[in-house]
Amino acid sequence: MKIYLIRHGESTGDVENRYGGSYDDLLTPRGRAQAGQLSGQLAGHKIELLYTSPYHRAYDTAQILAAGIGCEVAIVTDLRERDYGVLSGMERKAAAKKYPEAVDQHKNFHNTDPGGEGYEDFKNRVVNVFQKIADDTHYETVAILTHGGPIKCLARETLGLGEIPDIGDCGFRVIETKK
Repeated sequence: MKIYLIRHGESTGDVENRYGGSYDDLLTPRGRAQAGQLSGQLAGHKIELLYTSPYHRAYDTAQILAAGIGCEVAIVTDLRERDYGVLSGMERKAAAKKYPEAVDQHKNFHNTDPGGEGYEDFKNRVVNVFQKIADDTHYETVAILTHGGPIKCLARETLGLGEIPDIGDCGFRVIETKK
C-alpha cells in the first residue's frame, strides 16, 4: 500500500505563533490556497481514501484535497495532534513567561507537558492507528492528513527514520508498506 502522510495547511495558530496540540484552530486563507495547490499536485496519484484528524486545520485541508482529487474523507480521532496540556493554544511568548519550565521541558518530546498527553500514550495511539490503516487491504493508495507531531512520531517510531525536520504547511512524505 502507498500512504501519503500529509501535514495540514497554514493555520491561524501558525501565524499567531501559538503552540498547537489539542488547540483547534482554523486554516488561514493562505492555508486554504496551499491545500488547493497540493490538491493539484496529488491529482492523478490514485488516492482512494483520505484519513484525517478531526481538528479543523487538518479536516478542512482534507476536504479541499478530497474535492480536488475525488476521494472520500474518513475522520479518525486518533490522528489528532498530541495534547500539550497547559501549552496547547498558548502564544509562545506568553507561555515562556507563564510556564518557563514547561516551555523548556517541551523541547524534549519524551517529556509530558503539565496536564498533557504522555509520550508513550501518544506514541501508542499514533502507531496503532497507523498500523490499522496500513493493514487495511481494501485500498492500494491512501492519504493520512494529520499534524507535525504524529508524522514525526511515525518517522521516528515506525519508519526508522529518526528525527526528521519539521514538516512544512501541506508538506508530505510518501511511504510504501509491504503486504
